[in-house]
Amino acid sequence: MKTFILIHGSWHSSWNWHRVIPILESRGHRAIAVDLPGMGRDKTPIQEVKFEKSVQAICSLIDSLNDRVILVGHSKNGIMISQAAEYRSEKIEKLIYLAAYLIPNGKTQSEYSAADSNGVLKPYITRYPELNAHTLQPEIYKEGLYHDCDDTITELAKLLLSHESAESGITPLNLSEEKYGSVPRFYIECTEDKAVTPFIQRKMYTETICEKVYRMETSHSPFFSQPEELSSIFCEIATL
Repeated sequence: MKTFILIHGSWHSSWNWHRVIPILESRGHRAIAVDLPGMGRDKTPIQEVKFEKSVQAICSLIDSLNDRVILVGHSKNGIMISQAAEYRSEKIEKLIYLAAYLIPNGKTQSEYSAADSNGVLKPYITRYPELNAHTLQPEIYKEGLYHDCDDTITELAKLLLSHESAESGITPLNLSEEKYGSVPRFYIECTEDKAVTPFIQRKMYTETICEKVYRMETSHSPFFSQPEELSSIFCEIATL
């Protein structure tokens, strides 16, 4: 049995993983989905949410568990699992980046996002400078995030997606080869992704080498559109 900690992406929360968790559990694993600070059921005021606070929330969960964990990060919050691995390298067995930002030491997520010129989301982001936060406009949900998902997912997203702190995107990662570099990395590329496009995914996993790269012909959200196939990849990585 392995313990997976599942980290959602921008504007989302732990509900991302509701189709994956029962599959992993049916295959004998433990799966824990997280609401990062200010997201989902976590009621931290968004103006108080900082990158370090979010990473420490992950570390606190890791510390509460006896076993080493496999840490999965989706989308923007690949940055969270990278920084957590720097702080808790001895407790993390593997890192899995799912269409996620795999950023090297000293760089920021926003730098790589800016280079992803073909992504469709940017014109639909509403910014709130007074809160240092942003949110995504619902009219782009289907095309940008869920184009291969059933329509109920888009309707749920209209009720569940929220604003997000912008601070983490401009915070440079502080990673070392000794700690972060000691944790095996795996990447799952989503080849039909319109949010974090295949161009930027390939740039990231080419610059920061992973043990293995998997490819899924899906949108940005394979946990909704292909949960069985995604869970099978997770389980395979668990055996490596």
